[in-house]
Order: sequence, then C-alpha cells, then structure tokens
Amino acid sequence: METFRTLLAKAALGNGISSTAYDTAWVAKLGQLDDELSDLALNWLCERQLPDGSWGAEFPFCYEDRLLSTLAAMISLTSNKHRRRRAAQVEKGLLALKNLTSGAFEGPQLDIKDATVGFELIAPTLMAEAARLGLAICHEESILGELVGVREQKLRKLGGSKINKHITAAFSVELAGQDGVGMLDVDNLQETNGSVKYSPSASAYFALHVKPGDKRALAYISSIIQAGDGGAPAFYQAEIFEIVWSLWNLSRTDIDLSDPEIVRTYLPYLDHVEQHWVRGRGVGWTGNSTLEDCDTTSVAYDVLSKFGRSPDIGAVLQFEDADWFRTYFHEVGPSISTNVHVLGALKQAGYDKCHPRVRKVLEFIRSSKEPGRFCWRDKWHRSAYYTTAHLICAASNYDDALCSDAVGGFLIRRGPMARGDFSTAKRLRKRQHIAFKLWRIGRGTAAHPCRRRSVARVGGYRNTANRHTRRCGLPRHFTARRR
Repeated sequence: METFRTLLAKAALGNGISSTAYDTAWVAKLGQLDDELSDLALNWLCERQLPDGSWGAEFPFCYEDRLLSTLAAMISLTSNKHRRRRAAQVEKGLLALKNLTSGAFEGPQLDIKDATVGFELIAPTLMAEAARLGLAICHEESILGELVGVREQKLRKLGGSKINKHITAAFSVELAGQDGVGMLDVDNLQETNGSVKYSPSASAYFALHVKPGDKRALAYISSIIQAGDGGAPAFYQAEIFEIVWSLWNLSRTDIDLSDPEIVRTYLPYLDHVEQHWVRGRGVGWTGNSTLEDCDTTSVAYDVLSKFGRSPDIGAVLQFEDADWFRTYFHEVGPSISTNVHVLGALKQAGYDKCHPRVRKVLEFIRSSKEPGRFCWRDKWHRSAYYTTAHLICAASNYDDALCSDAVGGFLIRRGPMARGDFSTAKRLRKRQHIAFKLWRIGRGTAAHPCRRRSVARVGGYRNTANRHTRRCGLPRHFTARRR
C-alpha cells in the first residue's frame, strides 16, 4: 500500500508526463527572450538526437512524431544564434529531414486517416517555416502535400470563430504560425497560470509571436525547465488525469476499498476530483482547466461512482453524437478509446446492454475494427493493445463475443511488442491481466485464475528485458489533446 500512497502523491503533482523533443524545441526558440531557458532546452535536444539525425521517440517508430519533432528541432537549431556551435547536429538533422520528407522514404508511411492527433494542424505550418529558413522539404508529391487541405477542413469546423482557451485548437495554437495571429482571440487564450492550455509549446509560441515577452507565459515555462533536466513535456499540469487513472487501476485490484487505511489513502485525491467535477460538464485534464473532455469525464464518472460518490451522467451524455460520442466539440474524427471509456461509464450508471446508447457505442466499436485484426487502433494511442485491453474491461457482459475475440488475439500476438520495448510491454501486460480477470469474472469462470505469469510467458519476454528496457518519451501529438 505504501507504493500506491507514493504513486497517488506523485499523481497529484500532475507532472508525470515525459519531456518531448517537439515541445522542448519550442522552448529552445526563446533565445531572444531568455538565453538561459533556450540554452537548457538546446542542450537537451542535442543530447537526444537519434543516430539517424532525427528527433522523437526511438521506439516504437511513429512517422508523425519523427517528422514534427525533427522539423521543430531543426527550425530551432537553424534559427538560433548557436547554429555554428551545433553544426554537427544541424548537418545530421538536415539529412534526416530530407529522408523523412522524400517520396523515396523507406519505412512506416503516413496514413492521414491514422495520423496522430493534431498532426494535420501543425505540420503545414512547420513545413512553411522550414522552407523560409531554406530547409529542403520534399512534400509536393507525397501524402504530406494533402495536409494543407485537411488542415483547412479542421479549421472550417470553427465556423469563423477565433481560437480561444475554450476551443480545442488552442492546444495547438502554434498552428497559426508567424503570420496567422489574426485567427486568435489574443486576450482570451491564457489560463490562470499563464500557460496556453497547459502546453509548453503553445505557451512558447504565445510568448514569441502573440504577446512577445509575456512574463506570465515565460514564468510558466521557466518553472518547468528549471525544475527538470531542460526538457519540456507535452502537458504541465495534468493532475486530474493522473489521479483518476491511478484510482481507476486501484479499483480493479483485489484491495479492499473499505479498509480504513485504504480509505485514508485515497480519500483526499477522490475529494479533489469530486470538487472539480462541474455538473453537466464533467472535468478536464487539470482542476483549473477551462475545457472538459469526454474521455477524462467518462473515466472520472466511473471512478467517482465506484468509490461511492454521485456524479451526474449528463456530463458524459453532453458529448453524444449521432453515431458515437465525441472527445471534444469541433472534433474531426471519433476516438475508439473515448467510446470504450464511455461504455464503462454507462455500465457504471446502470445502463443495460439493450439500451440504445450502449448499442450505439458497441456498433461504432465493432464497425471500427479493421478486417483481419483482433484489436483496435485509436488516434490517442500508438498501441492497439491499450485500447483493446480497456474494451475487454468495458464490454464484458455487454458483448462477450467481442471480448472473446480480443482475449484470443492477445494470447497469441504479444511477442513482437515485448521483444521491441520491454517497459511498454510490461505496462500493457498489467492492463491485460486486469482485463482478462474482469472478463473471466463476468463469464463466471473466476474460479480458474488468470495468472500474470501466463500472460507474460510470450515470445521470450523475460529474456529480452536487459536489451530492450527503454523509456520512450510521450510525444505531444501522441496524447489526448488535439482534435
């Protein structure tokens, strides 16, 4: 229990998200405003350039992450006064950028339908800035050339409204570029802590181009960089998000939640979530957020209900659309994992499997699975195993056939992922164990325990631990924040 007490205390800080090359590159551009911040960020970038000259998570490979991170890093390096001192990094980066944008690029290619969230908003702006700096970008004949149209489609969703802190596009406010400040509601962008949507990159853009030298934005960024190793995370802070997911996992263990010691441990954190729940609106990633989302709201509803509180299901239902539930308003494409978590909330609210809302979500999930696959890929998560493990938890007793197919697929297809990235595999194995256990209980087979050892014994899992234990940064555009 001491471990969980420590975990909850860390979650309440809301600073558990890893630094990313993309966000750090934006901080590195602040040299004209704060040399110290810029130097710390530049050092972080140069120390983490990958062997092929690119930036981003080394594994698993994600084209969008590599391209955006490399573009942002190269723009920072080539427009910075330290360019000559970083000549070696610049030369390697130029080669990597050429390879990534070339039509002859070999490797996992971009599929706009499966692109990480926010990519279509940011990539065109970064490519235009890179071109102004003389960086070679070969995109006209590749799928990258389609992004401008996709970006315009997303912006049309705004209906002419200017981007402010109540609109999801503010997460990626840097999409406006140096010449597009006119599309922003300048006086209604910042949060109470000086940030723009609690994003270091959006806040750095604000301090550079929207309100140059803004002291509140710079103070927010400085508090992150000075407290860490020079890197900037995708979000800071996200304590509601971290607390509800910690409690969600706690609620699915064998721990007696009525034990007085256990209650004393989780009670302050549960109170924090309940205090920030807004009737009819739910919660966002952090307690002071001005923008709620369906995903966090659904999980928070599930958690608060399980722990004896009384949130209103109307906060979840506000996101209902004709054929699915939206994560945010103005969303271009639906999220499978968000709808999975809605299913969990509906189950907790007492909806039976014949209810139209339950049937709607299940039909959307069924129709979203690609032919020949046992799992579901989602725009918020690079791992299809994550979404599928959560589906097993939520759909048990709603659609057991759907769960059975997913469980069968898990038992025979996890080896390659485990060999590729041990730490990711280990985290997902824990989620799968929870999912398998709940599925067995739902089917009345709990007397035959699903052991962790049997879940782990796949594809030489243990033998690869020393060679493949890596902590991959969580790229900004991997996370639930854009559409």
